[in-house]
Amino acid sequence: MKPAEHQPAQKIAFRIIQHFDKSYRWFSRITRGAQERFEKGQWQETVRASKERITVYEQSLSEAVADIYHDLTVHQKNDVFWRTMKQAYFSLLEGHPQFELAETFYNSVIGRIFKHRKIDNSVMFLLPSRCYLPGRDREKVINSFDPTTTVAQMYEAIFHVYRFNIPFEDKARDINNLDVALRKRLSKAQLASVTAVEMLKPVFYRSKAAYVIGRICMPDETLPFVIALQTSTRQALFVDALLTDRKDLSIIFGFARSYFMADTLYPAEVAAFLQELLPHKKHFELYMALGHFKHGKTVFYRNFLHHQEHSTDLFEAAPGTRGLVMMVFHLPSYGVVFKIIKDEFAESKKITRDHVKSCYKLVKMSDRVGRMADTHEYVNFRFPLARIAPELLQELHDTCASSVKIVGDELIISHLYIERKMTPLNLYLDQETDPKKVRSAIDELGTCIKQIALANIFPGDMLHKNFGITRLGRVIFYDYDEICLMKDRNFRELPKSDDPYAMDTLSVAPDDVFPEQFEHFIVGKKHLKELLKSLHGDLMTASYWRELQTIAGSGAVPNFTPYDASARLPREEV
Repeated sequence: MKPAEHQPAQKIAFRIIQHFDKSYRWFSRITRGAQERFEKGQWQETVRASKERITVYEQSLSEAVADIYHDLTVHQKNDVFWRTMKQAYFSLLEGHPQFELAETFYNSVIGRIFKHRKIDNSVMFLLPSRCYLPGRDREKVINSFDPTTTVAQMYEAIFHVYRFNIPFEDKARDINNLDVALRKRLSKAQLASVTAVEMLKPVFYRSKAAYVIGRICMPDETLPFVIALQTSTRQALFVDALLTDRKDLSIIFGFARSYFMADTLYPAEVAAFLQELLPHKKHFELYMALGHFKHGKTVFYRNFLHHQEHSTDLFEAAPGTRGLVMMVFHLPSYGVVFKIIKDEFAESKKITRDHVKSCYKLVKMSDRVGRMADTHEYVNFRFPLARIAPELLQELHDTCASSVKIVGDELIISHLYIERKMTPLNLYLDQETDPKKVRSAIDELGTCIKQIALANIFPGDMLHKNFGITRLGRVIFYDYDEICLMKDRNFRELPKSDDPYAMDTLSVAPDDVFPEQFEHFIVGKKHLKELLKSLHGDLMTASYWRELQTIAGSGAVPNFTPYDASARLPREEV
């Protein structure tokens, strides 16, 4: 390209980085407001802010692409132009504190322009432009506290740094509770051996809670160190729990929870620190937990490509009962499932393809309260054809022909969702022989349904095959094609009559639901039905569902603590 022709490419590259920076400022402004919303108990505003922040990326992307089309006749530019533009953009990322997010934004712009048909590292950042070395900006994201003081003095120092514009309910009580909790967790020898106490500078806000997250470092081990904070009905601050177990931290950062509000200029360093605390979490999951779900998708795709290069197994249909709306497949050695909307639905499904998409979007915009799996939407996703099992390829052609095509040695799926892999609950219950684990799973199932309803979502199809169970025994809902808001259903009692034909003459509207019938289809086997009824019999009553409907309709924001109730510190509200 001639030197004079470099200018348009450089100009557009600069315009894109400007749009990204504007987008990140918008994202950060919403995130920073989390502290004030938490302090004032503005829970409805918290819900609205969470939804608004999810829309920031798409709105910013649309503005950037419109700007480019205004200044550029896109279809007249050849590959040399796009490669030059990428190089110009790369030069703008030098020293940029969010360079990895800016790469993803650039990819989105190119993807939108070419409708995701040009997946090429010469014009996109399929691979990261540089290798990020964790620790480079560590001092910018952590506060360090003196481990040689007393435990109580350390807590005083922490709360001197992490301040809130509301008073403690009882600060002395909370520090004493924290002191006792840490001494129960660590022996005197362990306490004496602590070499460092490091806490992330940003406070992590979600729903009605705030978390100060860090770690305690000792010569032979490092423990998570998380102070969970809430506010009382009188808007006073109190410490609800001290969490030092990786299992608790893993649940807090679970894939079925809403994204945190944690304000930082250095997301790569924060994600790297969290990765050290949670080595079993994928890096893309941590970015998603921070609200950077678009970049999480980028990191996932890179991780997925790397896994493909280092594995040989074939993609095949996922275990479990075949769905009536979605075709689901997986790579056995990888921890996600791929879900495609079928071309035709069973007669019993009175819904459309657009309806299914709207349901998945509703879940994305809702508080998933730890009970609904996060899903990530992709277009023109490419798979190596040689890795597709013949039986899967045939099933895809039979059920999803409009969404799949073969180009060269690749299978391209025009639209799909990716979701964390879980064991389908029906398979788990068929295989599990431990009565305690079965009881726990059924109890989890009932609790899951109730918590989803309190989050203002009616699950619709509650067959247990539509739920999964995690390695920690938590039951998660993952089939969204029949969900709706609670207000959109009319919960009714079945008529009580000695007339055997009463049901035949019952007038039923499309939105009517009869909870007394739930026991016949949520779980199939008699002993499981009886167990569910004994643990959650209220689910089978219309009055209970109307009560949940009233709570959801009131605008009340539920507060489901993600850790076990036994971790909560003793407290009497004053």
